[in-house]
Amino acid sequence: MTEHRIFTTSVASVYPHYVAKAERKGRTKAEVDEILRWLTGYDQPQLEARLAAGTDFRAFFAEAPRLNPARAEIKGVVCGVRVEEVAEPLMREIRYLDKLVDELARGKLMEKILRG
Repeated sequence: MTEHRIFTTSVASVYPHYVAKAERKGRTKAEVDEILRWLTGYDQPQLEARLAAGTDFRAFFAEAPRLNPARAEIKGVVCGVRVEEVAEPLMREIRYLDKLVDELARGKLMEKILRG
């Protein structure tokens, strides 16, 4: 999938995959939502409205109330790519989200996932 297609993909179309990945490992939808809120600054009603509206990744991150500055601490490999080396800013934001969901699914403590 090209970067452009990813950017114009709705977050709502990928969100069930994030939730399913977490739930397969005994984690919850609420924890996925907590990660999304921590990363973007959306509150729960705002997050749900974005999902319901079919907001694409470009708008989801561009219009986020407050991208968490601690997200720069997210390091590691997602899909064979080091997150911290992703040059394209929007793709890096998407990879940060992917990495946090991966950490959740691997059983990492929420405090550690949220860089607390």
